[in-house]
Amino acid sequence: QVQLVESGGGLVQPGGSLTLSCAASGRPLSTYIMGWFRQAPGKEREFVAGITRSGGDRSDSDSMKGRITIARDNAKNTVYLQMSSLKPEDTAVYYCAAANTFTVARDVNHYAYWGQGTQVTVSS
Repeated sequence: QVQLVESGGGLVQPGGSLTLSCAASGRPLSTYIMGWFRQAPGKEREFVAGITRSGGDRSDSDSMKGRITIARDNAKNTVYLQMSSLKPEDTAVYYCAAANTFTVARDVNHYAYWGQGTQVTVSS
């Protein structure tokens, strides 16, 4: 199975940018559909973005569309989430996850492997 470790979270001012990374080990990242999710206090975990194995197809959430870019580097076993124009409501723990589905899935239940999460706080 694959192990996932997120990094890159932190405190950022409204309107700022942040890039999260997710490093995979144990199995090649290219084996999996990859997704980013987030969970704010008291809320359910929600889909942010997903990317196919080759990186040729991506899907973004409506709430962050136009402000995020998901990318992957299979040679480095790493997936990224670039975020810009961040808002206080983007504050959450961000998780990367791996799925064995055929296409990008938005449902958390389709993802078998999860990282521990990285905190993103958007505040002045």
